[in-house]
Amino acid sequence: MITREHIIETATQQFIKHGVKTVTLDRLVKELHTSKRTIYTHFKDKTELLEACLAVYHAQVKQENEEIIASAENAIEAMGHLHQKIVGRTYHVNPNFFSDIIHYYPGLLHESYRKTGNFAHQQLVDLAEWGIKDGIFQEDMDVEVVVKTVLSLLKLLKDNDLFPAVEFSKERLTFGILIPYMRGLCTSKGIELLEMEEELFRISV
Repeated sequence: MITREHIIETATQQFIKHGVKTVTLDRLVKELHTSKRTIYTHFKDKTELLEACLAVYHAQVKQENEEIIASAENAIEAMGHLHQKIVGRTYHVNPNFFSDIIHYYPGLLHESYRKTGNFAHQQLVDLAEWGIKDGIFQEDMDVEVVVKTVLSLLKLLKDNDLFPAVEFSKERLTFGILIPYMRGLCTSKGIELLEMEEELFRISV
């Protein structure tokens, strides 16, 4: 028997690997070795299925991030490991996965992220406050502005139109965009830690 969970798991894998547009319900039916009727028993259409897949995807990313933060000794170490995970995902997720959703299902990605509690934003807020408490980040920094800026910088690292991968490696972008900004947020103690943990920001995928 094909369960709802199995449909979501298979569809998520296919969407991530091939993008959303090219993965039709007919293609999913073949992959699942079932019928469209089975899929329609659980989902009224592809949009509803995609919503369920995004919920699972975002929940998984949130959990992975939380585990990384919980195991780190300080905020900079946590950010280094998070950065590795974020950049690693760009190598394993078809860029059409997100661009197709944005183009063909406007608002769906943002709404799914909102339903997961805007977790990336909140996790960065927690890291910033942790760093301030430990004397790693400057105590007078505007946490909300910094978090929104870091999220924007992370998007820049994935912008293949602005920074074609054939010209700009992820490591080059990290040390040209993210590290200088982080250095500006750090106290002298934070800069020492950042230099000690620099290898965490070198990407080897």
